[in-house]
Amino acid sequence: MTTSLSDDRLIVALDVPNAVAGLELAERLGDSVNFYKIGLGMLTGGGLALANELKQEHGKRIFLDMKLFDIGATVEAAVRGLAQFDLDFLTVHGDPHVVRAAKEGAAGSDMKILGVTILTSLDRADLDAGLIRDGNIPDLVVERAVRAFEAGADGVIASPQEAAMIRAQSEANGKLIVTPGVRPAGADLGDQKRVATPAKAIQDGANHIVVGRPIHRAEDPAKAARDVQAEIATVTTTT
Repeated sequence: MTTSLSDDRLIVALDVPNAVAGLELAERLGDSVNFYKIGLGMLTGGGLALANELKQEHGKRIFLDMKLFDIGATVEAAVRGLAQFDLDFLTVHGDPHVVRAAKEGAAGSDMKILGVTILTSLDRADLDAGLIRDGNIPDLVVERAVRAFEAGADGVIASPQEAAMIRAQSEANGKLIVTPGVRPAGADLGDQKRVATPAKAIQDGANHIVVGRPIHRAEDPAKAARDVQAEIATVTTTT
């Protein structure tokens, strides 16, 4: 089964070195993908320019994954500047003071503020090394998600393994859950430690999944994207 039109539930991460490579990949993917994530790694390689070109000239949706964290005034100013680019999603750390400041900065725009819970590349040992308080990761993720929602976040970033727990919270009603750490069956896990397949992530309450290397490193990236689209198209959700 293939999809003739792209499903915006799939967000492809343009985790490539610079804007030139990002545009080349987007051109190879063509109509198979409508939603792209541009992260911090490409910021010095023309990431903002690429985001603007894909949005304004190609009609694509853009998720700017900056994971901003600073004092409130600085976050608010940074988000206000980014809001002028008419982007769709922006990530900040899910700490309530950061989320509140980001929402102030995004006021008057349609840009959604997504709070990062706990990075999908981290496990309990990593949290211990960072002096993060005791507790199992799923419980901490849910607590951070709820606090981000209460601070005004439009959604959260969480691993597929915590999506169902977050979706079950009353505070998650009408909110977005975006899950990185999604790997098609048989794909290399890379640096991700808390993963799930595309269908499982959607079934568990994710509105959008983020897939990078399994698509852009494929021999035929457009086919790889269509395969993911086909998988999630089979899932019926009530979120």
